[in-house]
Amino acid sequence: MSNHDNALAAALHAIEQGYETFPLSINKTPIIRSPHDKGHNCQGMHQCGAPGHGVGDASSDPDIVRWLFEQAPKAVGYGIRCGARLVGLDLDRKEKVDGVATLNRLAGRHGFEIPQTTTVCTPSGGFHLWLAVPGGTIVPNSVGKVGPGIDVRSSRGYLVGPGSIGRKGEYVLHPKTGYIEPQPIPEQLLTLMLPPAPRQQPQRRTAAMSVDSSTRALQGLVDVVLKSSPGNRNSALYWAASKAWAHVRDGHIAASDVEAELIGAAVQIGLGEAEAHRTVASAGRGSGVAA
Repeated sequence: MSNHDNALAAALHAIEQGYETFPLSINKTPIIRSPHDKGHNCQGMHQCGAPGHGVGDASSDPDIVRWLFEQAPKAVGYGIRCGARLVGLDLDRKEKVDGVATLNRLAGRHGFEIPQTTTVCTPSGGFHLWLAVPGGTIVPNSVGKVGPGIDVRSSRGYLVGPGSIGRKGEYVLHPKTGYIEPQPIPEQLLTLMLPPAPRQQPQRRTAAMSVDSSTRALQGLVDVVLKSSPGNRNSALYWAASKAWAHVRDGHIAASDVEAELIGAAVQIGLGEAEAHRTVASAGRGSGVAA
């Protein structure tokens, strides 16, 4: 089978396990172009009937997912919607950042055990841990907030599903665990993921690990894109990408992270994936980094 057909088959298998899926490009970003003008507030096909809303297109209906893949013949991966049932821990391992080591340090410091749960091996040497949260708990998405090299994928976020192909290779289930039902997040780890309590005591603020400067820089640039106003979004993306490529040139941020995070943010606010990719690439060329 082709990579497209393999991704579709894997996405349908994930549906059988109770998840909602949608197609992704080789860049791990939503592949179907938005049907809306810039500045729209449509959240998904359930509102307008047309695809192109990123994670808003995710469905547990096999016929809808097959149709989505028909609209995306170049799709070679799929996303799994996170949120009420599933929260993902993205453990990056690159350069001087090791999310696995960070998580192990947190477990020792805060006295919790890392649950044996579904683990997806990423092509870059990292891992995605699938975890469950108590009912009614809303965990925010974050980049580096829990600790260096640890990103949280939750509400309106997604994980790249096993069987997907990225530019660096395939996402596969860990051979020692395979698929098992996502295990509950340890209470101490959940506390680190959640916003601080309104009357948090000063000594509790010291519990979270400091986030390294490169992670803060990329998150700040992502926020610029997410908060950009209609009519200014492509310009904001170009500005943010130019700043991010400068960090790549200095060796502080990986190029793949710049592309994935900024293009993902652009798609979330309504820019088309192809348009966002061109803008980010153009900024890279202007910065003397991308070819």
